[in-house]
Amino acid sequence: MSSSPQPTVAKAPSLLRSGAVVGVMTMLSRVLGLVRDVVFARFLGADAGADAFFVAFKVPNFLRRLFAEGAFAQAFVPVLSELRQNNAGSALKLFIDHVAGCLGVSLLAITTLCVVAAPLLAVVFAPGFYFDNPEKMALTGDLIRITFPYLLCISLAGFLGAILNSFDRFAVPAVTPVLLNIVLIIAAVFVAPRMGEPAMALAYGVLVAGVLQFSFQLPFVAQLGLLPKPKPVWSDPNVKKVLLLMAPAIFGVSVSQINLLLDTVLASFLPSGSVSWLFYSDRLTELPLGVFGVGIATVILPALSRQHTASSEHYSSTLNWAIRCVLVIALPATVALVVLAKPILFTLFQYGEMGVRDVNMASVSLMAYSLGLPAFMLIKVLASGYFARQDTKTPVRIGIIAMVANMGLNVLFVVPLHFGWQLGHAGLALATCASAFLNAGLLYRGLLKSQAFVPENNLLRFALLLCVASLVMGAGLWFSLQYLPSFEVLGWLPRIGYTALFCMAGFAVYVLVLLLLGVRVRDFKPNKT
Repeated sequence: MSSSPQPTVAKAPSLLRSGAVVGVMTMLSRVLGLVRDVVFARFLGADAGADAFFVAFKVPNFLRRLFAEGAFAQAFVPVLSELRQNNAGSALKLFIDHVAGCLGVSLLAITTLCVVAAPLLAVVFAPGFYFDNPEKMALTGDLIRITFPYLLCISLAGFLGAILNSFDRFAVPAVTPVLLNIVLIIAAVFVAPRMGEPAMALAYGVLVAGVLQFSFQLPFVAQLGLLPKPKPVWSDPNVKKVLLLMAPAIFGVSVSQINLLLDTVLASFLPSGSVSWLFYSDRLTELPLGVFGVGIATVILPALSRQHTASSEHYSSTLNWAIRCVLVIALPATVALVVLAKPILFTLFQYGEMGVRDVNMASVSLMAYSLGLPAFMLIKVLASGYFARQDTKTPVRIGIIAMVANMGLNVLFVVPLHFGWQLGHAGLALATCASAFLNAGLLYRGLLKSQAFVPENNLLRFALLLCVASLVMGAGLWFSLQYLPSFEVLGWLPRIGYTALFCMAGFAVYVLVLLLLGVRVRDFKPNKT
């Protein structure tokens, strides 16, 4: 592999182009994910089997986000970028081999242990099933035993993706999740109806998809000359550095995921269907978060790592650019999802096994989750600012504060008070949003205090203009809805037509108001600070 010097600064066109590539590929994956969820609603609905599968799928998926996409990636990429920046040559390849060995051994041990202890995991992640529905609890344990090996495959796929991202090969890791959605759609449509328990077909689909996602990226890593030859060498100083950075980063980068997991645990004590309602509403919130929030954070982390290593003045400018890009998407998406929650859910999910009551209940949690979308997206970007500097301790301290706040708010919003009121599953979503804003605010304040980040003078004004345009768009959508019949009584074709019309009209109004307020394309180019 060539050891030629790598460019220190990622220029604006490079970031914009890379962001666009990741956005398009991720959008493809998310759209297919949405199709997948529509299929789930059609064939599973929100019954006991669906609740069991969503818990069984969330357990390895949660750990994947915690380790593969979360703590591991945020610790591994800066160290790899540092070696690349210093033209480490063969040392870089040796580092990858050592990390691959240590990661592989650890994942194999965890997977084996958790497959054996699957019934116990079911109790831990859905304790309400144990008390209220023993059959659902038993099914959840069986499904976890099938889905958990997915963690091994997808974490190794995340490792390969982190290597590709470090070398600015963003497209392949971004498009890899498409395979999961394709396999699960096939399993739901063609296999599930032929099985006594449809959820079993989806569980096996998860496992097959994990193997495919790992295998898909191998040839692209081989093209870089970096195909890992696993050698578990724990004494490697760079491996130790990754482990040191990874331990606190487990909390720092994945607090929102831990909060969502707490939602699932508490939802298991609520009426049947609560887990599924939260799943469907969370999936819609994940669409803009995954396409833009995670995409932008993925693109800027290698650039920020190189810039920090070289003491570049562009570090702060890159963060400002990322914050502007997040806000321009998150604010209108929040308003649109709140206003159009019911129309969107009726259009996508109210078919087959998914009843009207299920849609109405899911719409409440969707509105609550949507309020936290700007915070969810900002956390991804702001956390990257810390991890690029190899500072994982500060985010973990902030993350613990946010988690404690979330637990307290869960009790306040969900557990019935002496007044006799509670918010149910929507309270879980609302508590998650509030703790996300606390998390994002503390991360932002910490960056300011460190003096590593200097916000642009016009950042606040820019955010206010976006708020005005978003509110104007939301008001227009709300008034237009008053003149339409309820989506509950419409057929599928009118639902699709009206929803598409609302999305296009809302986008047009938002852009038009921004232009009238003086916002231009040049506002999305990094400024030198």
